[in-house]
Amino acid sequence: MNISIISIGKLKEKYLKQGIEEYLKRLTAYAKVDIIELPDEKAPEVLSENEMEQVKKKEGERILAKISPDAHVIALAIEGKMKTSEQLADRIDHLATYGKSKIVFVIGGSLGLSSDVMSRADESLSFSKMTFPHQLMRLILVEQVYRAFRIIRGEPYHK
Repeated sequence: MNISIISIGKLKEKYLKQGIEEYLKRLTAYAKVDIIELPDEKAPEVLSENEMEQVKKKEGERILAKISPDAHVIALAIEGKMKTSEQLADRIDHLATYGKSKIVFVIGGSLGLSSDVMSRADESLSFSKMTFPHQLMRLILVEQVYRAFRIIRGEPYHK
C-alpha cells in the first residue's frame, strides 16, 4: 500500500516533526508513506471572500498536480464524515482489498480546501467538529494511520 499525505504549509515546530518522524518510522512495516509538503499561498491577514477563494484555488492547483489519476483521495475537512479509529482501519483495509493501493490524504491550508480539490476527493474525513492547526493535523493523521494498520493486523496498541 502506498499512502501519500499532501499538506499545505511548512512544518516548523520541532516537536511536531519529531512526532511525525516517529510514526513514519513505525509505519514502514505496513506501508510506504510519503508526506508531500506544498507551499501555502502568501496572503494578507484580512481577506475578502473573493481573495480567500483565490488563495484556496491556487493552493488547490498545487495539490491536484500531485495526485495521480488512480489514487483514492480522502480530503480532511471539518464538514467531512467522522469515523472511529476502527472504522478508518476498516476503510483502509477495504480499499487495499479491492485494489486501491494508492491512498492520498489531503490537508488544506489555514483557509481549507478549494472546491476543485473537494470535487476530486473520493471522500472527506473529519477528525472533529473543532478546528485544529493544519500542522498538528499531520501528526494526528499519521498516528491514526499507524493505529489503523495495528488494528487491521490485530496487533495491540489501539486501546
